[in-house]
Amino acid sequence: MSGGEALRRVVDDAVLGTGAGREAGRSRLDLEPDTVERDLIKLVLTVVELLRQLMERQAVRRFDTGDLSEDQEERIGLTLMLLDDRMAELRDRYGLRPEDLNLDLGPLGPLLPRD
Repeated sequence: MSGGEALRRVVDDAVLGTGAGREAGRSRLDLEPDTVERDLIKLVLTVVELLRQLMERQAVRRFDTGDLSEDQEERIGLTLMLLDDRMAELRDRYGLRPEDLNLDLGPLGPLLPRD
């Protein structure tokens, strides 16, 4: 099996609940007609949360190295706070908790780092 096929299998298992992960009860998206909007929001928010965390880490690295002016630090900090607030609003609107956005990728572990 190629690396691409293996990754596709892991993602299918995590997202669609196919294969061994389904029996193990791993977190997955329930693609039911009645919940498709919530499931789509969950997937989109998961991707946005991943990108938000990556941007936050990059910003912290730049803060630590002194690459940013005070004005840039303030704008980045405000932007990340506003994004975090908006994410919380959207999670609340769709009845999602922060941990609901963390897909289990099987042998690769969770998509997002756990606090």
